[in-house]
Amino acid sequence: MKKVIACVLVLSLLCMGTTTFAAQKNVQGRGGLMGFIAGCCFGIRAAGDYNSGKEIHALREWLLLVPVVGIVIAVWNGIDRLNGVTKADLAAQYGAMYY
Repeated sequence: MKKVIACVLVLSLLCMGTTTFAAQKNVQGRGGLMGFIAGCCFGIRAAGDYNSGKEIHALREWLLLVPVVGIVIAVWNGIDRLNGVTKADLAAQYGAMYY
């Protein structure tokens, strides 16, 4: 099992080096390793928005990293979407820097 984990880590490090150089950076210098970390930790929407110049949402997205609290936040996000909260509503509430 340790050999499998070591192989997966080595493979991911090798892939990370090639994607860092292949990533196109925009005017703010986003992308690369930080875009990769944002995608792994916060999801594809947060990674795409981070590369576009947006910031990671201060409360909800950072709390997704906490093991038990992350599940509660994910359900809370789902309930908000079920109630019809859109990205425009979140931009009005938190500002255009986040959304």
